[in-house]
Amino acid sequence: MEIKGIHGRTVFMAALFVSSVFILGIKLLNPTTIQIFVEGSNAAISQIPGFFTLTDVIILIIASFALCSSGMYLLFIDRVENNHVEKPAAGAVVLEERKAEWEDVSRTLKDDEQKIYKAIIDSDGLVNQSELTEKTELSKSNISRALDLLESKGLVERRRRGMGNIVLLK
Repeated sequence: MEIKGIHGRTVFMAALFVSSVFILGIKLLNPTTIQIFVEGSNAAISQIPGFFTLTDVIILIIASFALCSSGMYLLFIDRVENNHVEKPAAGAVVLEERKAEWEDVSRTLKDDEQKIYKAIIDSDGLVNQSELTEKTELSKSNISRALDLLESKGLVERRRRGMGNIVLLK
């Protein structure tokens, strides 16, 4: 079952999350009252509100586990699965477009820019800036200047990753 990009597993986890929150709220706000018999032969019954029975504790533990597991799924696993499926397809389309446009683009670029742009395309549209030195046999300063020009032309984008940059096709 899929409704506008939402898979059945995600709908189930969302329903589990909401029902767990509801059960926890009811049990925490309205604990079962306990009747206590006092003094051996004289049986007096009194109710002490605010205490939980063993059944209440078991229900609270199960609802808490369901809440945590469904929440973790919705926050992390579902996003990872969706991103893993969608992003490579979009990146492949951009890469194929750039490969097709390579001849037209290469005429407008200088030699260093051509080498760098071709190295990025050959690396499937994503490469560490430090790797460009090895792939193009250009100096770091020439690579940096050429990347500045390619960025200003809207052909590539640099993103900071740790101590270096990742260069990707736009």
